[in-house]
Amino acid sequence: MRGQHIACIGELLIDFVCTDIGLGLKQGARFLKKAGGAPANVAAAINRSGGHAKLAAKVGQDPFGDFLLHTLESEDIEHASVTRSATPTTLAFVGLQEDGERDFTFCRGADGELGWQDIPSDFLDDVGIVHFGAATGLLDGELYATYQRLLYEAKQRGLLVSFDPNYREGLWGGNPQQFITRCTPWFQQADIVKVSEEELHFITSAKTNTEGCKRLHEAGVSYVTVTCGQRGTWVSHQSGIQQLIPSVPVDAIDSTGAGDAFIGALLTQIAQSDCRLDDGSQFLDAVRWANICGALTCTKFGAIDAIPVAHDVDAYLKNSER
Repeated sequence: MRGQHIACIGELLIDFVCTDIGLGLKQGARFLKKAGGAPANVAAAINRSGGHAKLAAKVGQDPFGDFLLHTLESEDIEHASVTRSATPTTLAFVGLQEDGERDFTFCRGADGELGWQDIPSDFLDDVGIVHFGAATGLLDGELYATYQRLLYEAKQRGLLVSFDPNYREGLWGGNPQQFITRCTPWFQQADIVKVSEEELHFITSAKTNTEGCKRLHEAGVSYVTVTCGQRGTWVSHQSGIQQLIPSVPVDAIDSTGAGDAFIGALLTQIAQSDCRLDDGSQFLDAVRWANICGALTCTKFGAIDAIPVAHDVDAYLKNSER
């Protein structure tokens, strides 16, 4: 039996979401302040899905940091490993297109200063799964070193490792190959990798999902889940099993956090049911549930605020089966 907690590490930041839909960051003028950061979004999705998340992160000693800590408390996310810095809290500005897709600009701050000394010695106690959501985690600095150390510790303890590369061109546009190279140890060690379709093709240089997943399996990944927007999620196992699990129709206004909601919900399903990764039917059922969670997240602004609770996902699933 694995530990029931799911540990997340990395960004905890402010998303300023532009509400001038279709204008992008260049022309948009109105913004909403929202709590965000991929690992924080995943932690919120875990708890809202009925799981137990703990988060290691760093925020500024400023009002934005206060707001983020209050958000974690309101979501009942275990945050003893969230520390403060004199460096301002990291900010992200998000522009939205008519179909809910986004463009990003980052003002990086305190998140990159999370060091191994900030991680309590008992952080991985009662943990069954460790999730790495990389967006800024693989950039040079303290956080990158902490990511590497935590990956080593997780594998030493025999924990499941989940990895989402979370590529952002605005962070890596000058050297995308370095990003791919730095992802390699996680592909070699991860049990589950979640990527978007665009990321899969970019990282593997493959022209099809089948070939891209094959290359990740050859690197060492057991399961690859490829989020394909409105089409659903392409699921691939190293045994050769591949299948598209359809999404559900929604009126999308903001896809921020949808992938994080998906993987948080999926990991919760795995942790709660003690789902065996070699049991294909169990895993596919978990993906179906997580698909709904990700889709419903697109119907509201922001990431954490938009993630549905387990009851809403169950109700949607029940209604769709009638």
